[in-house]
Amino acid sequence: MGDESRFLAAYDAVLRQWPVPVRDVDVPTPYGSTRVHVCGPEDGSPVVLLPGGGTTSVVWYATVGALAAAHRVYAVDLMGDFGRSVHDGAPLRGAGDLVAWLDAVLDGLGLDRVHLCGHSYGAWIALRHALHAPRRLAGLVLLDPAQCFVRMSNRYLLRAVLTQLRPAAERPRAFHRWETGSDPGDQVWREFLDSTATAKRSRVVPMPPPDRHALRACTVPTLVVAAERSRAHDASRMAAAARRLLPRAQVVTLRGASHHSIPTEQPDALNRLLVDFLGSGDPGHIPGTP
Repeated sequence: MGDESRFLAAYDAVLRQWPVPVRDVDVPTPYGSTRVHVCGPEDGSPVVLLPGGGTTSVVWYATVGALAAAHRVYAVDLMGDFGRSVHDGAPLRGAGDLVAWLDAVLDGLGLDRVHLCGHSYGAWIALRHALHAPRRLAGLVLLDPAQCFVRMSNRYLLRAVLTQLRPAAERPRAFHRWETGSDPGDQVWREFLDSTATAKRSRVVPMPPPDRHALRACTVPTLVVAAERSRAHDASRMAAAARRLLPRAQVVTLRGASHHSIPTEQPDALNRLLVDFLGSGDPGHIPGTP
């Protein structure tokens, strides 16, 4: 089995662990075909999930069951990154192209007024889209967002670059172990991480921080979840900056979580936050409160 076939087999194995029936949709965009996994009640309010870089849409296996109980969930493979999206159209040159790509995905799915939830790189894309098209969003969830409020750690970035420049089967898992303190608890997810060592991606764009004035003017109801033990950045500094730059946002720190362990390693606590926020119907509601 070749490297790409091994990666796709591992991808499919994680998807088979999803606890709900899933329908696969390929959405045409000017940048290429975008793979979206769809689940949950057809009349549920739409939630669009954007994964962190290198993890693909299947990363939501521990979260999707809780969300799909009441919401129509759309889990997206990012254009230019690993996964089953095919980047064979217009080039991705920066944030503007990713925003235009996501607009095209939402248009292709016939969606408007969605809750947009992203992790890490996906959170950066989600925030950029919220600043671009706030009227399309009912809410925004940012899980340990990268390069949104504070810059990422140089040490973290160096390890990420070395993992990509010197691919070997053990490197992605070693990076995960360094960041979280342990191997992933789920064997199928461990095997998926191993398979990404030689998987192909076309373009992960540079991630300049958003304009601070635009952030302060953002009116989209937002939940920011900081990972207490994140090594991607200092979690307390990130949370404080989020409160300062998004004064209307709710900012919560997930105890014991690291950057790479959201959303796979302690889903119960995260799922409670997400379900509360998505179901509150109240922009002022604080997750975990009546």
